[in-house]
Amino acid sequence: MRAVLCREWGGPESLRLEESDRMPLKANEARIRVHASGVNFADTLMIAGKYQVRPEFPFTPGLEAAGEVTEIGPAVRHLEVGQRVLAVLRFGGGYAEEIVLNADAVVPIPDRMDFVTAAAFPVAYGTAHFALTHRGHLQPGETLLVLGAAGGVGLSAVEIGKHLGARVVAAAGGPDKLAVADAHGADELIDYTSESIRDRVRELTGGLGADVVFDPVGGDAFDQALRAVNWEARMLVIGFAAGRIQSVPANLILVKNISVIGVVWGAQAARDPVLVSRNLAELLRWWESGRLKPVVAKTFPLAEAGRAMQALLSRRHAGKIVLEA
Repeated sequence: MRAVLCREWGGPESLRLEESDRMPLKANEARIRVHASGVNFADTLMIAGKYQVRPEFPFTPGLEAAGEVTEIGPAVRHLEVGQRVLAVLRFGGGYAEEIVLNADAVVPIPDRMDFVTAAAFPVAYGTAHFALTHRGHLQPGETLLVLGAAGGVGLSAVEIGKHLGARVVAAAGGPDKLAVADAHGADELIDYTSESIRDRVRELTGGLGADVVFDPVGGDAFDQALRAVNWEARMLVIGFAAGRIQSVPANLILVKNISVIGVVWGAQAARDPVLVSRNLAELLRWWESGRLKPVVAKTFPLAEAGRAMQALLSRRHAGKIVLEA
């Protein structure tokens, strides 16, 4: 089978589609013929050697994939050959024609969900759901500020926040991106290319500030948001797409009893794949009911994985980037 390989730390241009050996199958594993793979910011960090996990060379990036089960180990009970599924891969491997992984990290998808949509689903929605419920304890009636609200994970947070009963303030760069967030349920919009996040949030909340901040951006956006939060606010640190890892002033945390909370969904999936798979199954039921509407901005063939990553890093696209195998 063919897989995209990373042979040295670097940028997207270094990736190549090559022939690769098929993996043996263990008793608790499933083999999946991949039809589509989601592209995530974490993938770009992994090939640059900047991710929490540093695989041995050569390795294949890709934290999520969708396809058909072609083989299962004797200990697997919840899957069957021919089943359409999505999969979560903690250590990468999704940019390939075939994957082998722990069957507990594999979830059946609805009959009417196509593979591209399924591949765009688990990381974005899984992260947002885990962040807002398990880590952020978002409550009905609270104000949720979502930074990077037009990206894959940001849009997911907008939708899930609305479903959980929050007032959602979406912050993104430019009117086109904000229009997408608006269409997915945001109550208020902030264009941080022309407006101050801090001043606008204070204005929208009558000076109280946001109760929960969902932040996959970091840098200046986090700095502004920290100065526009309510008493006992929760700052959810998802990632640093802006490129600067911010320092958090302890005095500001102190004066309002603010909690700054790390969110690492991939590590949670590795520690407790059953919990994460159960949550994904619930989110898929929400999708079936029409409450979640994933946005796929652009697709690329597997051989153009480098171009797909560059499209993601350009931050020009609202929604997810997906590879088709």
